[in-house]
Amino acid sequence: MSAILVTGAAGFVGSRASKELVRQGHSVVGVDNFNDYYNPEFKEQNIKDVKVRLYREDIRNFAGLQKIFSENKIDKIVHLAAMVGVRPSIQNPFIYEEVNVRGTLNLLELARHNKIKKFVFASSSSVYGNRDKVPFSEDDITNSPISPYAATKKAGELLCCTYSSLYRIPSVCLRLFTVYGPCGRSDMAPYKFVDSIANGRQIEMYGDGSTRRDYTFIADVVSGIMKSMDLDAQYEIINLGCGNPVELREFIGIIEKNLGKKAKIVKEKMQPGDVKQTYADISKAKKLLGYSPKTKVEEGLRILCEWYMENRFKR
Repeated sequence: MSAILVTGAAGFVGSRASKELVRQGHSVVGVDNFNDYYNPEFKEQNIKDVKVRLYREDIRNFAGLQKIFSENKIDKIVHLAAMVGVRPSIQNPFIYEEVNVRGTLNLLELARHNKIKKFVFASSSSVYGNRDKVPFSEDDITNSPISPYAATKKAGELLCCTYSSLYRIPSVCLRLFTVYGPCGRSDMAPYKFVDSIANGRQIEMYGDGSTRRDYTFIADVVSGIMKSMDLDAQYEIINLGCGNPVELREFIGIIEKNLGKKAKIVKEKMQPGDVKQTYADISKAKKLLGYSPKTKVEEGLRILCEWYMENRFKR
């Protein structure tokens, strides 16, 4: 019986994708190194009830990955593991290169030697850099990343393109736009804001609050990942966003309303590597995948706030 390899299987997106694959009847082999970029206990909680064959392995370890492939008949790869975050990548670019570039290359090499039928790679909206033209289209030139993280994600896309061309590995690069929802990453603004406002702590607002993000609910992203696995294409880059950017001030206001508490805002200057806006053109995703995001930010934040108060808030 063949299986689907999911890297980053205990992470926010990876655990949800793994759970959905299992629900659909697939056999899933999970890989995660449970690093401490954020609380590893959260990752343990993410994956504990998901029926995957889990390997606690690092994608930088080629020999360790080889062993996984030798013990399992892998059919497709969903590559979600990465060092994430714009600002930390400026502080320590070397580990971003090691994990996001070398780790992806390791998996592509194993994909070619094991005749993998589909390679799905999680890229990022950060590859678009700072631009005034909106919405962001897959046809836009993306040669000006403004953080090492963005540069490594662009490098991953190029490696997928190379291996698709050389070895005929069908590859889909999904540019994800600010994914949020229950069990979300605790280093990202949606979770951090909910956590801080609920507990009466200050939140940092970079800039004047007019920056915009295309917040995309986790269930919609997972839906796009599932659909991409059956796409009949040799190489594609596809945006997975909501197509409805929201100003930071408005985003904070929605959280305040759901929690019934006012945010204690500390204004800070814009940080290096941060972009002014993200805005996904999702027409290609709609056409090729039948992708249709269903959760508006008001509903998504209501679900996130309710989940947080039930599962993480310490009364």
